[in-house]
Amino acid sequence: MTNYHVTLEAAWLVRDVKSADDAISVAIAEAGKRLNPKLDFVEVDVGTTYCSVCGEPFSSVFLTANTAIVGLVLEMKVFDAETEEHAARIAKSVIGQALRDVPLNVVEVKEFN
Repeated sequence: MTNYHVTLEAAWLVRDVKSADDAISVAIAEAGKRLNPKLDFVEVDVGTTYCSVCGEPFSSVFLTANTAIVGLVLEMKVFDAETEEHAARIAKSVIGQALRDVPLNVVEVKEFN
């Protein structure tokens, strides 16, 4: 059995915000509330997107009509998984139970000692 560090991305919808910074703050706070205290080992941060033209990184936030979609990055360690795929399924299941109706996608699975 092996230990893995699993990174997931989530699409978080935030309504009634005026700026991208407000949307990020609200998304991280709301996700944190739903994950804590039971899943306080899950790290939450805003994702990064790269411009298709210039390649510069920027925060994963799209804001229009006072509504934003924020790309969050969720990271957790999975212990004693059989394979990378097994670790990803465990992480999606654990986080998905707390964040119902939030789309999740596996970004990366890395083995650690």
